[in-house]
Amino acid sequence: MTILDDIRASCAAVAEVATHVTIDRGRIGEFAGELDLDTPKNDPGQVRVGSEENTTAFVLALDAINFGSGYFPHLRKRPGMSGYHTVASSLRDHVADTGALTTARLAEWTVDDAAATFGQVLDGGPAHELMSLFTQAWHDLAAFVDRVGDGSFTATVAAADGSAARLVELLDEMPFFHDVHTHPAVGEVLLYKRAQIVVQDLHVAFEGKGPGRFEDRHELTMFADNLVPHVLRVEGVLSFDHELLRRIDAVDDIAVGSPEEVEIRACGLHAVELLRDALATRGRRITAGDLDNVLWNLGAAPRYKAIPRHRTRCVFY
Repeated sequence: MTILDDIRASCAAVAEVATHVTIDRGRIGEFAGELDLDTPKNDPGQVRVGSEENTTAFVLALDAINFGSGYFPHLRKRPGMSGYHTVASSLRDHVADTGALTTARLAEWTVDDAAATFGQVLDGGPAHELMSLFTQAWHDLAAFVDRVGDGSFTATVAAADGSAARLVELLDEMPFFHDVHTHPAVGEVLLYKRAQIVVQDLHVAFEGKGPGRFEDRHELTMFADNLVPHVLRVEGVLSFDHELLRRIDAVDDIAVGSPEEVEIRACGLHAVELLRDALATRGRRITAGDLDNVLWNLGAAPRYKAIPRHRTRCVFY
């Protein structure tokens, strides 16, 4: 059993007892038949930035701050861009303008630097709070890479010895990557959205070679956030209870670690496992990580954006 097996097992356990979120297993097969698995890539975090070291630094730095969806309604966004694309594109521009990211630069990062880079105003509001969290995340990353890789981002990834599970375990040493919660009927629930997506982003950026080679990448799960479960809800794969839907429509904060929030993410993750299995029976084989990318890109379509998704202010997604 690896940490990736534990993620699957704990989320499957939540799906069995969930009271706020349910999976329509009858809809799984229908939706599998409707899916286009060849949707084009649309993630600036999965495109190389020069050398192996510079690209690895960019991916790790971006995924270290790949959270804040609960804050995004308050973020100043670039024209026509979502919150994530605003952050990712701003960071790419910053690297293009100022040079490669290093642990020394990240360790010296300030909240003012974050606001300038990501185009935010420090007014004490939610966006200000997010810039403070980004700054702490980069300080943590700098200390982590200095300790594990002696300042080298590629050496840090190499410490996982080509194992996705091992890299997740290594990243878990940073508090903002420790995506573990408690469900009252299950106990500990592992999700590890951002630690797993580091593996996926490195794999795509390097086409499965060098820092992107992970022998067990196929064992990754869905990257549990608020968008893929939303797509699954719109498609009828997931159903939320009336009170939860009312709170989502009212843009209430669904507290991180609450039973409702854990069930949304865990049931979403388990539903993707079921969907992957249904696709396999049709001869359409795809990893859960790649299927996540398909569903995530699907979520950019107007029909999904027109319906509110759940918002949680946290450092996990």
